[in-house]
Amino acid sequence: MNAARCTAWFPRFFLIGIILLAFSQPAYAQESELKRASDLSKQVVVLYQQGKYAEAITLAREALKLRERALGSEHPKIATSLNNLAELLKTTGDYAAARPLFERALKIDEKALGPYHPNVATVLNNLASLLYSTGDYAAARPLFERALKIDEKALGPDHPDVAIDLNNLAALLQTTGDYTAARPLYERALKIDEKALGREHPGVATDLNNLAELLRITGDYAAARPLYERALKIDEKALGPYHPNVATVLNNLALLLQTSFIPSFLDETINTFKRLSLKHEFAKPLHQRT
Repeated sequence: MNAARCTAWFPRFFLIGIILLAFSQPAYAQESELKRASDLSKQVVVLYQQGKYAEAITLAREALKLRERALGSEHPKIATSLNNLAELLKTTGDYAAARPLFERALKIDEKALGPYHPNVATVLNNLASLLYSTGDYAAARPLFERALKIDEKALGPDHPDVAIDLNNLAALLQTTGDYTAARPLYERALKIDEKALGREHPGVATDLNNLAELLRITGDYAAARPLYERALKIDEKALGPYHPNVATVLNNLALLLQTSFIPSFLDETINTFKRLSLKHEFAKPLHQRT
């Protein structure tokens, strides 16, 4: 059986600024190391977005060492570096190495920033997605729920990060078969992003795709199709016709047309699969957006 690819997961990376220090010789050296670490962290995010994970991991490890040397082991910026390195390791499937880094980052942020800081929500979100990826849904759910509560309180109920949390929790509920609970979370995420990002933003296309996928799974093909089609138009316009996100939506739309087979849609189904094939010559399949 063909499986559609849901695009709900949104790992979060931090970009941090440079700490200004007094200009004694040791302090100047520390400032130089921190600036180097900050520059490396920015490169890590770019390489991650480009799919160059091995290069990104090397730079992330270097940034972590520089910060530990300059700031000690319990500074919030250490948590930032740990989170970014762990997310890279998770993306490459090295869950065993990633998990203790996320857990260490969480402890640092909870101690240094308090249990209700948005950075804590970020690490909770990423650790929960790792647990989800390993099939530990029971452990992942309370972390997603806690991240949502923190962001709602710290950022407000209509912040885009809240939409991320809603999407991730909804995806877990969907995976565990709780479709009734998942749907209003997807719908709320869509409303938040349409208001905060604009109706033509790729983030809105992600929300549309996720809600449409739930509707497809539950057999509501008539409601799912226009959402896929709107997501496709947004991504093609915003990202170009050969972007991996376009391939994702094409894949899911093709599966919908195949599943809801109606003779009058036969030619359209064939053409959609042909387009999907062409897209995959230019782009790797998308499993998560960043």
